[in-house]
Amino acid sequence: MLTTGLIAIDATILATAVPSVVADLGEFNQFPWLFSVYLLAQAVSVPIYSKLADTIGRKPVILTGVGLFLAGSVLAGFAPTMTALIVFRVVQGLGAGAAAPMAMTIVGDLYTVEERAVVQGYIAGVWAVASVVGPALGGVFSQFTSWRWIFWVNVPLCLLAGWALLRSYHEHLQPRRHRIDYAGAVLLTVGLSAVILALLEGGNAWSWLSAPSLGSFAVGALALVGFVAVERRAEEPIVDLGILTRPLIATTTLVSLGVGALMIGITSFVPTYLENAVGALPLVSGAAVAALTLGWPLAASNAGRVYLRHGFRATVITGSSIALVGAVLLAATAHWPHPVTVAAVAFVIGFGLGWTAAPSLIAAQASVEWHERGVVTGVNVFARSAGSAVGVAVFGAIANNVIAAGDGESDYGTIVSASTWVFVAVAVTALLMWAAGFRMPRGSVDSDAYAPAREPVPE
Repeated sequence: MLTTGLIAIDATILATAVPSVVADLGEFNQFPWLFSVYLLAQAVSVPIYSKLADTIGRKPVILTGVGLFLAGSVLAGFAPTMTALIVFRVVQGLGAGAAAPMAMTIVGDLYTVEERAVVQGYIAGVWAVASVVGPALGGVFSQFTSWRWIFWVNVPLCLLAGWALLRSYHEHLQPRRHRIDYAGAVLLTVGLSAVILALLEGGNAWSWLSAPSLGSFAVGALALVGFVAVERRAEEPIVDLGILTRPLIATTTLVSLGVGALMIGITSFVPTYLENAVGALPLVSGAAVAALTLGWPLAASNAGRVYLRHGFRATVITGSSIALVGAVLLAATAHWPHPVTVAAVAFVIGFGLGWTAAPSLIAAQASVEWHERGVVTGVNVFARSAGSAVGVAVFGAIANNVIAAGDGESDYGTIVSASTWVFVAVAVTALLMWAAGFRMPRGSVDSDAYAPAREPVPE
């Protein structure tokens, strides 16, 4: 919970302090990179950390993540320029890439499926608190002290999390030699970095058909093709591609992609929609988005009771159905913008995602043994990040095209029309996620469909 809290607060604390950062360091045109490079570093490192966790254990990986996050936070707090701050955000992102999935993997190791029903409620509570505390702390630090404290506040939290892990978390592995797949790691990092960078910055830092955009996609595609070729021959591949061919893992990965895209569609476009359409204050638009992050943990905290009684498949289908209804309502009411309406719909979507994200992850974890749980969790976390990257690219392209064909982002009719089409795309994404849920196998949580193959587990 402490380690998860680091990532959860960081996800919300910086946005409210951006004006103060820009006022101090300048370089307004570079501030989007503060978010892009963090997401990029986090996403591309997850598969590598996950494989290491299945090889050398969870503890050294999660402690490395906390240490990198601590180092990045200290350096970011002392950053003299925007460029330096961007570089130090990369260090933070590398730390988050280890800490976030490892926290979820360790929960899968320590607790049974039944116990995880309760523990997931605790983890969801961390995100709920962070969704309120993060923006508030960001505003307080930037207004009354200095924006640098949004990074320095992580120092005691990191030290406390590290101390708790060292003191209370113990694992015992059977020592054996491993062959590290260096070629696969390099190709995967280059390929994912290039593709995600192209998706994040396409239409923002450069146009979609520009040389940087096409070059990034080309480099990424070539590296990933090479990665697949290497993994097929590697003795201990970074990512066992065979895992993705398992129906349950493939299905939960698709669901996670949809979760990531839905989240980014709401959190990235609702504030602009409300502020430009009805002149809502940033605090009001932020509160509307916060309704999603409150609905999510509220549902996740009781999702365990639902899937223990009705099964993973039924819970995911129910949750995705609720999210789909919310997404359709958002698109249907987009021509009548109002913060209260948007907040209510966002809460419904968040509640649906709470019954979708956690049960699908737990189902995937339950279907494998210890030596594959890290990779499976990493695939799920990476899919959510990839869904966000693809989602923001697609939704952004839709909005930009409508605005370009209209009278600009300051025109009421144009911004409402652009937002409506974005929300229609969000609803289509929710429909695809709902359809993916039906591909999950039937059966209760203790049925053979969700039981791992019986293999020796390291002690």
